Amino acid sequence: MTESIITKDTFDKNLEDLEIQEVLKNGTDLREYALQIDKGIKEAEKNSVADYLRESDNIASLHGQIEECDGILARMESMLLVFQNYLGSISNEIISLQKRSVNMSVQLSNRQALKGPLSSFIEDMAVSETLIFGINNVPVIDKEFMVQLAILNQKINFVKEQDFKETKACHDVKDVLEKLKIKAVAKIRTYILEQIYKFRKPMANYQIPQNAMLKYKFFFEFVLTNERNVAQEICNEYIDTLSKVYYSYFKSYASRLDKLKYEEVPTKDDLMGIEDGSKGGFFQKTNLKNKSTIFTIGNRGDVLAQQLEAPIIVPHAQQKTKYSYEALFRSLQYALVDNSCREYLFTTEFFHVKASHAQELFDRILGKTLSLLVKNVENYVLECYDCLALFLCIQLINRYKWMCHKRAVPALDSYWDSLLSALYPRLEYVLKLNIQSVRECDPAKLSNKELGPHYITRRYAEFSAAMLSLSEQFPSEQLNNLLLLLQDEVHCFLLKMAAEFSQRIQQLIFLINNYDMVLSILMERTRDNTKEAESFREQLQARSTEYVEEILSPHFGGLMQFVKEGEQLLESGKTNELANLEKKSMSLVASFTAGWKQSLEEIHREVLVSFPNLVTGSGLLQMALTNFVQYYHKFVKLLTPNARTQLVNIHVIMVEIKKYKTNY
Repeated sequence: MTESIITKDTFDKNLEDLEIQEVLKNGTDLREYALQIDKGIKEAEKNSVADYLRESDNIASLHGQIEECDGILARMESMLLVFQNYLGSISNEIISLQKRSVNMSVQLSNRQALKGPLSSFIEDMAVSETLIFGINNVPVIDKEFMVQLAILNQKINFVKEQDFKETKACHDVKDVLEKLKIKAVAKIRTYILEQIYKFRKPMANYQIPQNAMLKYKFFFEFVLTNERNVAQEICNEYIDTLSKVYYSYFKSYASRLDKLKYEEVPTKDDLMGIEDGSKGGFFQKTNLKNKSTIFTIGNRGDVLAQQLEAPIIVPHAQQKTKYSYEALFRSLQYALVDNSCREYLFTTEFFHVKASHAQELFDRILGKTLSLLVKNVENYVLECYDCLALFLCIQLINRYKWMCHKRAVPALDSYWDSLLSALYPRLEYVLKLNIQSVRECDPAKLSNKELGPHYITRRYAEFSAAMLSLSEQFPSEQLNNLLLLLQDEVHCFLLKMAAEFSQRIQQLIFLINNYDMVLSILMERTRDNTKEAESFREQLQARSTEYVEEILSPHFGGLMQFVKEGEQLLESGKTNELANLEKKSMSLVASFTAGWKQSLEEIHREVLVSFPNLVTGSGLLQMALTNFVQYYHKFVKLLTPNARTQLVNIHVIMVEIKKYKTNY
């Protein structure tokens, strides 16, 4: 709600209106009222003048005071105007100062931002007295020299970078850094060459100077970065020195090992199919002390097991001891693996090379030595007829190759491949010669015609078990095919050899003895599920079944024939004809009753005499007795009640059979 403001004029007007209304209401004459009002006005005027006159002094004083106040206010106005102008000037100065403050703040920020890089730049660019003294006067093997060399290397790289940006400050330090670099490179070159020359000393331990060089491998990195010509000189000197050292060492070591090799070695006359005692053959020789035949593994497989990482042979300490070729081969290759792995890892770390560059450097150092060793192996295999030695060498290569890869050293892969390319073809060639010797072996010309295991079978069993056991970790399909071919030829030979015996039972005894021996050796030295073992197991089972029939036939042939004929008649439903055989059955019963005990004794004696392997003989005897009991049960079922009363009770027979039970 807004309040209305009433002015003095409005109030007077309203008052007059009220007076007029009051006059009109009372009926007063207006002329008289006007005169009365006029009179009052004149009287008020007189009174007012009189009042002004009485107050004239006061009014004059008031006027003076007012004028004085006007003067004061004028001065105040003047002062305020001065203050206003002054404050305006101060405001401009504040704005100016504010602008200057902002500019100074920006400048300060810029200087602070520049301070770090500029300080770093000056520090990286400046060459201190400590650096100069350290490079010029401190020995290279001192730790302080290494520290100052790292600083120098950093400054050289920094100056190169700044020089590329055309920084003028580089010209102030470039000459000093160049002189320090030349001095450092010269000292490093001298030191590294001194270490390399230590390799040339006789009987030097290569690891000592190599370890010393690795300790200061930054030296070569510095030289490689700043003086490639000097780095190349050092590298070439190292390659030339180590190449000669390794070649001399391995040539001498291989030569001395060769003198420890057996003097008697297999020849082309020492093949699997050649008879014992053949002229010129290995088997004719009697000096077999400390050495197995070329088809028996014996303890030769130890080179792949506990001797794989055994200490190498020291020739001068083993002058009176002779070794097989694979043992000498192991010692030589293990020495090569040990030296090569250490050398490869050293060159990659010290000379800062990788992949193909590392391989190239390694080949330059050891290439001549590796070629020598490959040549030695190639010369050996030209006259080698020892399959086991060749195969053991192949398996050694596979294991040492895996060992190198485990040590992250692939540098010898081509060397291993070269050895395998020399050994594998020779192994296949000699193996084929053995296969051919078995194929061409004429049983009619052999002097050994006993019923026991044949020497060719024994050789095959030992050889096959050795090859299969050695190849379990690194199998070869091509070699397995040749072994299967050899197995087929041995099967054929055994059948031809068995045909030399006139009686079928002798043939079976011969075959069982040979199959049993092969299977026993394979089961003992290889896995049960090999193809070779399964094949001989099937052959043994078939021949054993046939042998049981043959051994029972002379003693119980009539009974067995009666059972077979009777079962055929029953199957065809001719029971009447079976009844007509009663007379024949009675004679069989009488014959059986009279001699069954003696027959069992003769069978027992014949089986045990025929088979040198007591377990096999016992097994065949139990199989024969089991078949005999089965035939007897069938015979009883086919007899008439009258004939059965005259038969021996089955329990009596079982009691007698238990006497022949063995614990083998």
